[in-house]
Amino acid sequence: MKRAIMRNVQNVIFLLYTFVSGVFYLCFYMVSIVLGLGLSFTVVGIPLLTNVLRTTQTFVQHERIQTKIYTDISIEPLETRQRAEGNQWMQAKAELMNVKNWISVYWLMQKFVIGCISLVIGVLIYIAPICFVVTPLLYPYLELTFFEIRVDSDLMALQIMSLGFILMIGCSMIGNGLVQLIGGYTRLMFKAIRR
Repeated sequence: MKRAIMRNVQNVIFLLYTFVSGVFYLCFYMVSIVLGLGLSFTVVGIPLLTNVLRTTQTFVQHERIQTKIYTDISIEPLETRQRAEGNQWMQAKAELMNVKNWISVYWLMQKFVIGCISLVIGVLIYIAPICFVVTPLLYPYLELTFFEIRVDSDLMALQIMSLGFILMIGCSMIGNGLVQLIGGYTRLMFKAIRR
């Protein structure tokens, strides 16, 4: 029982982490790339883009580690890239022309959509059943409705509570499946980057 509860807590943390990291990747890369392109006519833009694209490997490896921790899906790490030799502009050209950088940015920014979906589904499958379970404690003090039916009796509150327990069991399996799907997304990201 304790192990199942800890697994569900771990799943909720991973779903929330997926949302937060998706928002971060979208904001970081969107702002950085737009700013770098906007300033590319100055001396600042190209080095900014170069340094932003160098972060892709770090973030992709971080995603691999988080997937291993929360889903037990093992993914082989990417080989470390060596910086191109030459002056700063040759290094910038090498980073900007590296297709793996742009593929990584694409997959990391897509995580925003997956994060939004995981947030909504995570709330529905983990928070809603808990709210159903505490209905008998809350209905005397709050005006609660369940599918537009007012909860005003002990029998109705107990029925909703039992539905909450049933949903906890079923949603636990759905949550495990969702977390495995998100881990599979990370695996697909690595396959795309390795091509």
